[in-house]
Parts: sequence; structure tokens; C-alpha cells
Amino acid sequence: MNLQPLVERARGIARDPAFMTGVRDMSGTALGIGAWGLVTGVAMIKSGMSLPLALFMGLLVYAGSAQLAVLPLMAVGAPMWVVWFTAICVNLRFVILSSMWRSYFAHLRLRHRLAIAYFSGDVIFVGFMKRYPDARPQPEQLPYFWGAASTNWLAWQIPSTLGILLADQVPLSWGLGFAGVLALMGVLLSMLNDRATWVAGVVAASAAVAAFALPLKLNILVAIAAAVAAGLLAETLHQRLRALQAPEKGEPGPVILPPDTARGERHARLPLDEDARPVETKEKETL
Repeated sequence: MNLQPLVERARGIARDPAFMTGVRDMSGTALGIGAWGLVTGVAMIKSGMSLPLALFMGLLVYAGSAQLAVLPLMAVGAPMWVVWFTAICVNLRFVILSSMWRSYFAHLRLRHRLAIAYFSGDVIFVGFMKRYPDARPQPEQLPYFWGAASTNWLAWQIPSTLGILLADQVPLSWGLGFAGVLALMGVLLSMLNDRATWVAGVVAASAAVAAFALPLKLNILVAIAAAVAAGLLAETLHQRLRALQAPEKGEPGPVILPPDTARGERHARLPLDEDARPVETKEKETL
């Protein structure tokens, strides 16, 4: 298999100025992503997972929220269907995100789109949409994505791998779990950019606390279901409210007639049924 064209294309993308723009945009969140990855790496080993399996999971799954969600379930011996269902529910948001990515990258080959699907993430999506709000392909979008994606991937994988390898030397007294929570809070707050996401976040937090007593961490599933329902409801109500406030499409505007030079008119006028006074009167007043 000749990899030379792929290498040359990768070099061309890396030389694009938009690539470094993506790197800079993701550098601000790299510290929080790194703390999150370190906590996840330590948690995988502390939960009893073997070293090869933890490394394999970190590289293959590459989804911190799903990994942290299923680790407590795996540690307590939850049924496999609960583990899989939890991971699927946590990652359902990527179905929505991928439908929006399609407007930008649908023209690419399947293997390229699959690579984008693996490297895409919440923080990358937020940065990308802020930079390119119009859903139309542009040449600089692909270099920007790969600059952001490579930065995010390295910010996650390096600390996560270190956490896996050095888990036995990292005592729980360091409070890394709390550091991971703070990192997640920082990422979460950066995504609360409209009413629907705020509603979903508040409902998710309330539902998770209210259902905390459920076994097998099922309060996570309750929070996810409640957040999705609340977010969709809020978005639907917002769209209906905008539709009611916006003027109806297709309404004819006021008809402006051209001046009648034969009658000495010098200005455009409304038709008589919309103008309270005859044209001649107005013309005399203007004279």
C-alpha cells in the first residue's frame, strides 16, 4: 500500500495557516482535557482493569465521558447490557453532532469521514462551530479541524497513558477525582451557549441527584434521558416562539407606484386605497 500520497496530503494540511488556528483554539482547553485524561487513566487501573486492556480501551474508545460512566459499572460487576447501554446513551450526542458535521465534510471520502468521526469531540465541535457558523464547506475547514483534533487527541492520550502506567504510584489522597470533576465542569460550562443546553444541563444535574439512590449507577441513565427530553422540548418551544414572532412569509408588502409624469407627479406614491389623500392634493402641498 502506497502511503506517500497520504503523507503528502497530511503535510499540506499541516502547513495550512488554519491548522495552527485550530491548534491555538484547542490549547486553551488542553489543560482541562489533560487532567480529565489523567484521572480516567488512573481510574481504569484502580477499577481492576489490566494494563493492556486499559491501554487498548484508552486508544480505541477515546471517549472520556463514556469511559468514566462505565468504569463504576464494570467495577461492581454490572451486567454487560447495562455497561453497553450506558456507553451508548452517554455517546448518543455524537449522533446529533455527526449530522451537523455532515454539512461540512459530506464531500470527503468514506475513510476520511471515518477518521474525522474517531477524532471528533465535544470541545472540537464547539470551537469549530464558533469559527464556522455557516453550514457550508470551505477550504480552510479541514485543516482547522485537524489542527484542533490533533491537539485535543494528544492532550488526552498522553496524560491518560501516563495515568495508566503510573496508577500505582499515584495515591488517591492527591484528590485527582476532584480535579477530574473540575476539568469536566470547565468543559461543560464552555458548551452552555444557548437556552436549550442550559435547560438540559440543569435538568440532568437535578435528575442525577434525585435518582442517586438507584443501584448500578442508573441515576446516570436517568439524568441522560431527562436531559435529552428537556433539551428537545426547550428547542422545540424556542423554535415555535420564533415562528410566532416572525412575520409570515409570502405576505405582500406595500405597493409603490411610479410617479405619473403626465399629471405632474415627481414622487413615487401609494395606491389610492392605501393612501388617505388624493395624489393631486399631496402634490399641491409639496409645491
